[in-house]
Amino acid sequence: MTRRGDSFDVPALLAQARQGDARSVARLISMVEDASPRLREVMAELSPRCGRAHIVGVTGSPGVGKSTTTSALVGVLRERGKRVGVLAVDPSSPFSGGALLGDRVRMQDHALDPDVYIRSMASRGHLGGLSWAAPQALRVLDAAGCDVIVVETVGVGQSEVEIAAQADTTLVLLAPGMGDGIQAAKAGILEIGDIYVINKADRDGADQVRRELRSMIALAERAEGAWRPPILKTQAVIGTGVAEVVDAIEDHWVWLGESGELQRRRLHRTRDEIEAIAMTTLRQRWRGVSDHSALGALSRDVLAGRSDPYSAADELVALVQ
Repeated sequence: MTRRGDSFDVPALLAQARQGDARSVARLISMVEDASPRLREVMAELSPRCGRAHIVGVTGSPGVGKSTTTSALVGVLRERGKRVGVLAVDPSSPFSGGALLGDRVRMQDHALDPDVYIRSMASRGHLGGLSWAAPQALRVLDAAGCDVIVVETVGVGQSEVEIAAQADTTLVLLAPGMGDGIQAAKAGILEIGDIYVINKADRDGADQVRRELRSMIALAERAEGAWRPPILKTQAVIGTGVAEVVDAIEDHWVWLGESGELQRRRLHRTRDEIEAIAMTTLRQRWRGVSDHSALGALSRDVLAGRSDPYSAADELVALVQ
């Protein structure tokens, strides 16, 4: 069975994507989702053209207004002449890609804008998880000429922390009445934020959430010259405060470049990406080994006490070298 993308003229597809053709970009991201055998060829061509886009992660609890905020951010970025990509990543379900895009009716204001590309992407089923799939999709959007790529996640938790690791700038969204800042701290997302945004700031409790955030952020030890995360308030549904958030995103981008932090972050995540791809390759080989019952035999030896897990793992690695 031929996978989507395998029969395409890759050089032509890449050329069209670099010119911003939405259909070509969609096909390339489908190749990522399908783990196409031609993906290596595609990435070899794309990599020299990557690295210029500012990747902005948007995360927060369900209901804080991530989609509304993302749409509002796109609107301000377009007003400033930026070409924008939006990658909405669902770490939980392989069936919700279409539903995610359907849920993003608020982004339909940008649907006909040729300089905005919106894509929902389910990640489950990828060997290596988000750390494998997301960087490849981001490379496609980067090489396609996006100035800013917004990565929007679903929910909070480890998957969102992982997606934030793919971003140059991470926005953490909270809202009054959604479980206060303490709950956000428990979820671990306060450790990853570069900018904190209290959306739905017209509601009671917005100032309390801001005070709690300020107190918790003040507890963190920061080196001299380190970035100081701002805490901003918005009403994204009517656009209030969104321009100030974009200002903060741009300020952080400047700081990243001047401090050398951009290079450090990108080097770190590129190292993680290489490791994830290597582990994906090893898992595929291990599956081949298990087809010949080697893994099963090793497992039985460990279970019977004739071997131990470390020795068995060494033997398994030796088999795929």
